[in-house]
Amino acid sequence: MQPGTLAQIGGLILVSFAVALVVLWLVARTGRQRGFRPSIFTASPRDGVVFLFDDVNLVNATEQADQLLAGATAEGSDWQRFVSLMGPRFEALEARIESLPELGHLVLTSHDGATRLIADWRNGLVRISVVEQPSQAPLVELDRPSFEAMETELETLRATAESAPFLVWRQRADGTITWANSAYLALSGKGTPGDGIPVWPPARLFDLVNTQGDGEPLQSHRVTTHITGETDRRWFECFESRLGDESLFMAVSADKVVKAEVALRDFIQTLTKTFAHLTVGLAIFDKQRRLTLFNPALADLTALPVEFLSARPTLLAVLDRLRENKMVPEPKDYKSWRQQLHELEAAAVNGTYEETWSLANGSTYRVVGRPHPEGALAFLFEDISAEISLTRRFRAELETGQAVLDALDEAIAVFSPGGSLILSNAAYSRLWGVDADVSLADQGINGALAVWGEKCAPSSVWSDARDFVSLIGERHEWSAQVRLLDGRRLSCRFKPISGGATLVGFRSDQAVRREPPEPQSGTAPLLLGGEAPARA
Repeated sequence: MQPGTLAQIGGLILVSFAVALVVLWLVARTGRQRGFRPSIFTASPRDGVVFLFDDVNLVNATEQADQLLAGATAEGSDWQRFVSLMGPRFEALEARIESLPELGHLVLTSHDGATRLIADWRNGLVRISVVEQPSQAPLVELDRPSFEAMETELETLRATAESAPFLVWRQRADGTITWANSAYLALSGKGTPGDGIPVWPPARLFDLVNTQGDGEPLQSHRVTTHITGETDRRWFECFESRLGDESLFMAVSADKVVKAEVALRDFIQTLTKTFAHLTVGLAIFDKQRRLTLFNPALADLTALPVEFLSARPTLLAVLDRLRENKMVPEPKDYKSWRQQLHELEAAAVNGTYEETWSLANGSTYRVVGRPHPEGALAFLFEDISAEISLTRRFRAELETGQAVLDALDEAIAVFSPGGSLILSNAAYSRLWGVDADVSLADQGINGALAVWGEKCAPSSVWSDARDFVSLIGERHEWSAQVRLLDGRRLSCRFKPISGGATLVGFRSDQAVRREPPEPQSGTAPLLLGGEAPARA
């Protein structure tokens, strides 16, 4: 045999040997991979719902079991997803499975008795079979379109619950949560200590107790919860609806509502503290005309008991009570009083009510009614007795001063620094034939000079008087004489007074002298400290 032929034979042998090694390696590897997924079947057929767990990991399952587990909404390990599905149907499932290594075999029956769960411990693995109990009810055949419609509806309901921005969960009477949507699981996961791995059943966020019996649907509860790691407590508005032996809860975040209520309460407290120091009585009535806010000054001014005001009386009740206490002007009859109340409310709504109440005890109140937002009304009660008394006293002093001036024989006129006539007496009106009221309202120094010059002979005194009245700075009193057209001499004096004003006085040399009246016949004046003289 030639050397070339031997070389070809040797190469073929080497290639065959290499191919055999590769095939053996592949066979060995395939065998190991098949051994990595332990068999879950012994004598049972290859159907039904069967799971095989290694601790919390699912190592094998039937096709039906995979489909069932795919419907779990809970997150976390395979075991937690399985417990989220089966836990609501079997009592204390997780706790009883933990005792399986000691028992070796365990059979559980669902709450409704329609399903059995068979668990076996095999070489460190947990084999769980879910078997439906035979039922006496006839089987219902379902056509394909109906089945697809049910699946579509189920998917729609599931997507709706999972996409809801608020918390939704079902809870048993003992507080165990049997179902929860993603929003609830996400929030409960924040409060889970440790590495944050989701657990089932999820932690209870709210200390809510299921209502007994049917109860009223959608009962509302304002509840709070504290999430680990967060400083502020969270507030929720919860609604409960009974579903058989369980309750369906929905919780909507109420943080903004609570903050708004706290801010409103603080604002009202601030206003109350501010109003507490006011001397003006304040009463605010809502759109139902009930008293919602008042300050202490209102009780002091109206003599209404605080207990009565705190009971939120109506506007008519407050006004009737004021009438009983004689703290309002007394009308002639009750019918006119009711009509007056109606007009008062209507005027307050329009923002035009403002009256002065003169009370029987001598006090005087100013009452103002103003509209407020949302149809509310505000009334202000102010005691103006001192102001009215001061005004009356000031008016009396003015009248007394005017009477004194009118009793003088000298004609007097007072001009302001701007030249306006601000005061005159009766002698001035008689001398120059002018109306005092018109003079005070319309006349100034120029008008007065025109009247004076018209009734007197021409003189330079009037131009000097005009300059003196309008002069700013230091001035000195001076006097002069003019002659009236009837021939009488008229003495004039010009005197600066306080505030830059100027007093002008006129006295005629033939002024009529007023003598005291003669005693009437048969009478005589009484002497101070003595007795009346005897009659002749």
